[in-house]
Amino acid sequence: MCGSCRNRKGQALSVSVDIEKKLGDFHLKTAFSAGDEVLSLLGASGSGKSVTLKCIAGILKPDAGCITVNGRVLYDAGQKICFSPQKRRTGYLFQNYALFPNMTVADNIRMGCKGDGGKNDEIKRIMERFRILEIAGLYPDRLSGGQQQRVALARILISKPDILLLDEPFSALDHHLRFRVEEELRAVIREFQKTVILVSHNRDEVFRLSDRVVILKNGQVDVAGSREEVFHDPKTCNAAALTGCKNISPVRILDAHHLEATDWGLKLNVEKIPEDTHFIGLRMHYIYAGDGENATECDVEEEIENPFSYTLMLRVARAGQVKTFGWEVDKKTWEENRQTRVKIHIPQSSLHFLKR
Repeated sequence: MCGSCRNRKGQALSVSVDIEKKLGDFHLKTAFSAGDEVLSLLGASGSGKSVTLKCIAGILKPDAGCITVNGRVLYDAGQKICFSPQKRRTGYLFQNYALFPNMTVADNIRMGCKGDGGKNDEIKRIMERFRILEIAGLYPDRLSGGQQQRVALARILISKPDILLLDEPFSALDHHLRFRVEEELRAVIREFQKTVILVSHNRDEVFRLSDRVVILKNGQVDVAGSREEVFHDPKTCNAAALTGCKNISPVRILDAHHLEATDWGLKLNVEKIPEDTHFIGLRMHYIYAGDGENATECDVEEEIENPFSYTLMLRVARAGQVKTFGWEVDKKTWEENRQTRVKIHIPQSSLHFLKR
């Protein structure tokens, strides 16, 4: 077993990935591990999320490194081990679900069975579990997006995989279906009780479904940690943006306890400035009205109406031609207290100190 397949105490991990893969000008070089939990790979398009998943599944062969699942080496460049996808026991849910169009629901699920093609009672049980028994004779083109996903998951789980790989599982669904299907997927994950690796660029899905998060940038791990750690302290501009922080400004360090967000002309008093701080991040819903820490007056330059809130674009009063930053306010509150100039305060706990 390669060294990356054990934690600091020398215990075997459920899943360990430490690989490199070149595809044209793109160079994936990533390493992470997971236990029996949901680990999400979050990143912008082209960051290497799906490439990583395909390397784990055996669809792509890495150029170097090691992949293990439950202590079983699936790929090791040094030992010249590389199992085929069929022998890896990975359950891969593709973005478009990859159902066989010329097969019925029941026959698609039967394709996931091992050995003699599966027993009819086993297939019936899993169709009942996913509430698709009544559509067993239909073909994929007659199914809704949610039904197709349930069929694909049933086909995967009947094969009894060691790991579940979910590649943008909601991207093929209409917006109004996503919440319900996500609820169903959470139930599947709870029952699976093994490692699940979820690929997504949607921060809300990642937050709701994940135990741990790995953020990728240009094929490498940018930030990794528990869901709470990554969202509470993203550490880099890339991670802050991907976790939903829309206000990011370069900073000028004034002294040990003061800095200026130069884009906004906003001076901030802080207890401690971490080393290597080059930017400050401020989430729009962590700004508060009235007096308090780092209170300042701002002019409301623009109101952007959302279904249940307003995004107010603020410019620090008397700061000259600086950029605006966003503040999200409850719709009813703003409509009852609309002003052209507001006083806000920004607690130190609202600030993200960010590296480049």
